[in-house]
Amino acid sequence: MKNNRKKPTMVALRSKMADFKQFAITLLCVGAFFYIGTILPTSGKTEVYINVYMGATVLFLSLSILFFSVSKKYKRILDESDDQDSFQQ
Repeated sequence: MKNNRKKPTMVALRSKMADFKQFAITLLCVGAFFYIGTILPTSGKTEVYINVYMGATVLFLSLSILFFSVSKKYKRILDESDDQDSFQQ
């Protein structure tokens, strides 16, 4: 009975882990594009635009790090749960 209740939870955790990892990779790519937009020389670029791009870069990269850590937390929970299941059998 306990395994039946645990199975959907494990599936949900794996799904969340994969989702957060995909979000983190997407945010990492967007942050990299903002950074590239900051360092490429273009005419008419003012200090305001540079500051906005750098702010967006920092924001997206920070969120990416946060989502990678959340994904890692879910992976650790899944690994611990798998270890407990192997001990019970």
